[in-house]
Amino acid sequence: MMHKGPISQFIQKHYLHFNAAALVDAAKGYEAQLAAGSKMLVSLAGAMSTAELGKSFAEIIRQDKVHIISSTGANLEEDVMNLVAHSHYERVPNYRDLTPQQEWDLLERGLNRVTDTCIPEEEAFRRLQTHIFDLWKSAEDKGERYFPHEFMYQLLLSGVLEEYYEIDLKDSWMYAAAQKNLPMVVPGWEDSTMGNIFASYVLKGTLHASTMKSGIEYMTFLADWYTHNSDKGIGFFQIGGGIAGDFPICVVPMLYQDMERTDTPFWSYFCQISDSTTSYGSYSGAVPNEKITWGKLDIDTPKYIIESDATIVAPLIFAYLLND
Repeated sequence: MMHKGPISQFIQKHYLHFNAAALVDAAKGYEAQLAAGSKMLVSLAGAMSTAELGKSFAEIIRQDKVHIISSTGANLEEDVMNLVAHSHYERVPNYRDLTPQQEWDLLERGLNRVTDTCIPEEEAFRRLQTHIFDLWKSAEDKGERYFPHEFMYQLLLSGVLEEYYEIDLKDSWMYAAAQKNLPMVVPGWEDSTMGNIFASYVLKGTLHASTMKSGIEYMTFLADWYTHNSDKGIGFFQIGGGIAGDFPICVVPMLYQDMERTDTPFWSYFCQISDSTTSYGSYSGAVPNEKITWGKLDIDTPKYIIESDATIVAPLIFAYLLND
């Protein structure tokens, strides 16, 4: 094992109990999975891109410590928005104290708030819209179809956004993923801003819905990918809850039960970082053992749940994996 840096040494010295200890255990478990030759899926929910997770996650991608990503449409696009419009973002530290009128004032200024950070609509959304539409239209004219993330990869690799770059390119996890053509699934992409914009073009008759590959096609792609990559196990590292985690984890029972491929291995590792405390009827608040009954995890699968803020926890785990 490589020598661990000061961040890793700090958490091993001080993070000894409760959620802190779970963080260290999960990081060591992730490292053990990679050492055993297992692959890892990372799912991104919430607003991790707006939280600038790319500062640590991009290097995880470059060092091949993640092999497939499941992302919400929001995280897919918001990393690119941060890349091209970072200086136009506004931070609102007193967001808890805002009145409805102050929220309305932000809207009228074209600022969409995510907790304490406002995304500038004109510079972020509209800066991408023209360029991504050209790719959608070009594909349709050629009779080609792509997944949402493939269009975003094309956008980044084409270089048309370079004039807008406002952060160091190495801090964009989407650019790192595009460079590696990293496999990705983006379930529920339709509810993202780019998904809404694409739907508006379909409503106007400008584009056909079929130009964009669908969620069912993402699931069938994931099923094939899992089948061909699970010989040494595939781990599941879930940041937040929601569809980014729900969608990919059920590929295992689908293959085992619905496809009747009873030799399909369970996920070989599971970790969820979530501030959804254990609760009733909530998938995000379910303890990992519940997933055994759904045919997702095995009795012996290493399982970790860290009930904390992912914007604090994930960068520390990634730092550990990077020996920082």
